[in-house]
Amino acid sequence: MIRVFIGSIAAAVAMFVIGFIFYATPLANIHVGGLGDEQAAAVQSVLAANMDASGPDTVLVPYPDGEAQQRMYIDGPIAMIHYNPSGFALGDSGSLVGGFVHMLITAFLLGGALYSLAGHVRDFGARLSIIVLFGIAAAVFMHAGTPIWYHQDWTYHLYVAIADAVIFIAGGAVIAKWFLPKRIDSDDRFGEETS
Repeated sequence: MIRVFIGSIAAAVAMFVIGFIFYATPLANIHVGGLGDEQAAAVQSVLAANMDASGPDTVLVPYPDGEAQQRMYIDGPIAMIHYNPSGFALGDSGSLVGGFVHMLITAFLLGGALYSLAGHVRDFGARLSIIVLFGIAAAVFMHAGTPIWYHQDWTYHLYVAIADAVIFIAGGAVIAKWFLPKRIDSDDRFGEETS
């Protein structure tokens, strides 16, 4: 299991590098739109004047509770606002550290799942097919629902789904290729690996 632990760290590094490519290079802006300076300042001013300044929040505008806002919701326009009243620096180092920890926890969970399959699924191709299918299934489930249920744009959510699937698959592939034992004896009660 120590190999899987080390492999999870290596997987998190791979995930972080691929995440950097998707979210910190010019690719990072192909799935979102922007406003001109004056429009952005106007919208920012309206947000500051009308949103709760107590902390980050997600708000549906209009909120379809009550007859007036239900009618507003039906007529549009509508928005789901992920609001942060404080802002933060571009390339915030705290986000980078938190993001790596998030990927590391994900890699540990993925490593544990792959380790539990290692005695049953022994060749890399079969392991990789499981990783690919679960990675795609998770990304589709987590990201395709929002444009379906909330009628949001597909471009943003498909980009994020593709990025997450690729990041997940890369992390799993690192663990499956180099850090899983070739065989785990089913009668081994102490979890000792056999290579």
